[in-house]
Amino acid sequence: MKKNIGLFIKGTAAAGLLCIFAACNDNVTEKKVTKVVDPLTKPKAAAKPPATYQDTLTINTSAAVFFHPDSLQLLQIKAITDSMVFVGSMHEFFYQMRNARIVIKKTWPALPIIESEKNRYLKFTRKDGPPVYVDLDTKYDAHGLIVFDGKQAPEQVDMTNIESIMGFYFSKK
Repeated sequence: MKKNIGLFIKGTAAAGLLCIFAACNDNVTEKKVTKVVDPLTKPKAAAKPPATYQDTLTINTSAAVFFHPDSLQLLQIKAITDSMVFVGSMHEFFYQMRNARIVIKKTWPALPIIESEKNRYLKFTRKDGPPVYVDLDTKYDAHGLIVFDGKQAPEQVDMTNIESIMGFYFSKK
């Protein structure tokens, strides 16, 4: 009888260990994966509404071209954007553009500043080479700045880094 109890205890212990191992293996294979959302990642926004105007603005000289949505396009953007986000982005664009104008006038005083509000297309005529067309409906930002030196392709610049970007663009040959 003692022998049977000893075998029973050993068998129960072995079965218990086997159950523990099986349970551990089940937990390993059924890991729950949680998606970590990076707060700095820009969420995908709805596409920018198309421009009301279909006109083309031709730029034949070096210039800094500030582009804006037309009034109806701005109303459409406002309609599809959260009101606080819209107000914040308009505030941000205003101060970025003001700062960019100040830097351009101070650092590049001979560079003309052109405003484009009622144009969908920009045509940049280069001295040597074919013209470059920019469709503003394809730009993510509603407001922005494109610089052009008359030789190279125009480039949209980040207005928050205007000082360094303008220097890099105009120093390229």
